[in-house]
Amino acid sequence: FPAPVAERGSFQGSSGSEDEARPGTAAAAAAQKREERLRKFRELHMKRNEARKLNHQEVVEEDKRLKLPANWEAKKARLEWELKVEEKKKECAARGEDYERVKLLEISAEDAERWERKKKRKNPDLGFSDYAAAQLRQYQRLTRQIKPDLEQYEKLKEQYGEALYPTSDSLLHGTHVPSKEGIDRMVADLEKQIEKRDKYSRRRPYNDDADIDYINERNAKFNKKAERFYGKYTAEIKQNLERGTAV
Repeated sequence: FPAPVAERGSFQGSSGSEDEARPGTAAAAAAQKREERLRKFRELHMKRNEARKLNHQEVVEEDKRLKLPANWEAKKARLEWELKVEEKKKECAARGEDYERVKLLEISAEDAERWERKKKRKNPDLGFSDYAAAQLRQYQRLTRQIKPDLEQYEKLKEQYGEALYPTSDSLLHGTHVPSKEGIDRMVADLEKQIEKRDKYSRRRPYNDDADIDYINERNAKFNKKAERFYGKYTAEIKQNLERGTAV
C-alpha cells in the first residue's frame, strides 16, 4: 500500500512548515508590541519634560508677581490706558480733529447715564484731613451756591471795559462799591451759615443754676443716663432726701 503512505508523509510535511512559521510570526508581534510600548514611553517622557518646563516657568512668573507691588495690576492697566489715550490724541491731531469731541461721540447713551448716576451718588466730602482742606471744601461749597447776575456783569463790562479785569498794577481799593442787593444777599448767606453751624454743633449748653451732683464729666453722663431711665421712679425719694423727711 504505497499510496496512502505517500499521502500521510505529504500531510506531515505541511504541518511542519506551519509550525516553523509560527515562531517567526510571534517574534514579529512581540517586536511590534515592544516598539509600541517604547513609543508610548518616549511620548510620556516628552510630556513629563514639557510639564516640568511649564511648571518651572509658572513658578518663575509667580515669583515675579509676588515681588511686584500690591497694586501693580491696577497701575499696569492705568499705564496701558494712558498710552492708548496718547495714541488716540496723536491720531486725532494728525486728522485735525478735537479729541474730546471724538471721545464723547464714542460714548454710548447707557454709559453716559451710568456715569451721571455714579457721579450723583459720589460723596465729595472725604472727611477732615486738615484745616486748609476743610476751608477749601467750604469755599467750593459756598461758591457753587452763588448765582451770578449776568445782566449786572454786562453793564459793568460796558462801563469799565478792560479796567473790569484788574492786573498786578491795578488799584482795587475804592474802585468798586457793592449794591444794596448784594450786601443783603451776603448778610442772608452769613446768617444761614451761622444758623447751620449752631444746628450741627456738638457743644452742649451749660446751666450755672443746675445742681451739681457729680464729681467729674464721666459721672455727670452716668447720672444723666440714670435720670433718664429711673428718674420717674426716684423723684419722690429724692425730694424726701432733700427736705430731710425721708423715713
